[in-house]
Amino acid sequence: MIKLFNKENNKAIGEISDEQMQFLVNHLEEQGTEDTDYFVTADTVDRLEEEGADDDLLLILRKAMGDRTEIDIRYEEE
Repeated sequence: MIKLFNKENNKAIGEISDEQMQFLVNHLEEQGTEDTDYFVTADTVDRLEEEGADDDLLLILRKAMGDRTEIDIRYEEE
């Protein structure tokens, strides 16, 4: 499992599977091979949905964003 965190306050926002993580890796931009964070906007989540993200992943991202329009998330592999 991979844990996702709000990068701003280091609060855990959920756990995702290896498959869900691979989906993010395939669909989001990384700054380098050591990069463990993503900048996500509401439009990003909508695009991920259009590209086939599963409902659980979308729920985690939308819940983490709350009423904000963007969030920095980071991940840790267990």
